[in-house]
Amino acid sequence: MKRILAVMVVGFFVALSGVAGVAGVVGAAEAEVKIGYVDIDKAANDSEEGKKAVSTLKDYMASRQASINEKGKAIEKMKSDIEKQGAVMSTEARKSKIEEIERAERDFQRMLTDVNQELEKKRRELTESVYKEIMGVIEKIGQEEKYSVIMPSQSLLFAEKSLDITDLVIKRYNEAKAASKADAKAEPKPEPKKKK
Repeated sequence: MKRILAVMVVGFFVALSGVAGVAGVVGAAEAEVKIGYVDIDKAANDSEEGKKAVSTLKDYMASRQASINEKGKAIEKMKSDIEKQGAVMSTEARKSKIEEIERAERDFQRMLTDVNQELEKKRRELTESVYKEIMGVIEKIGQEEKYSVIMPSQSLLFAEKSLDITDLVIKRYNEAKAASKADAKAEPKPEPKKKK
């Protein structure tokens, strides 16, 4: 549905530019339609902030993976032990060990579910602000450079590569983040109030 809408919007603006050309004059001058597109995911992932977010997420995943591996190995050892000792165990002891393994496996599944939920939450925390800021950069570029339309590349069936402004968005976003960090460092800290 989004792609159909995107094609209709592009078609509308192409038709509009053709009508403006035929009419000769729209108002005092011929209207120029300027169209661009952005791969928003690439802009987010290839920006400096996006790379930091991905790195932070990978570190977080690695720390959680260690505890998952440890728990998984403990369950495998329990299973191995029961296989080795099964013949010499009493029925009651074997039943108790099997119940212990089943509890450990349920705990392990809950742990996996919790970790997946934590990772998804962390991913959203790290990426939502990046996407929001990139959308602001795109809007600013659109206004400053007089674009009629800037569309996400995911909505396009075909577009000339010359209309792709993804690299420009990444460059401007990185510059804006660097400038805001420099401003934050340059701001003088308020002096503590002196007691009378």
